[in-house]
Amino acid sequence: MPAAKKTLTIVQMFSSAGQKPGMRETLAGLGLGRRESRRTLEDTPAVRGMLNRVKHLVAIEGETKALKSK
Repeated sequence: MPAAKKTLTIVQMFSSAGQKPGMRETLAGLGLGRRESRRTLEDTPAVRGMLNRVKHLVAIEGETKALKSK
């Protein structure tokens, strides 16, 4: 049996109003668009990179820190 894929539940905490267009596009790429919207996505490096770009606008459920810094 293959191992279960790791997933992340992402919640948009703040509006994208007043943000640069790239941030709004990144939120749209994650499937978010309004405050309190939620998505469950597979934990991949691409998704992590997108989350790193908008880390001040989103929260990840189930983690104590939004993103661990290197």
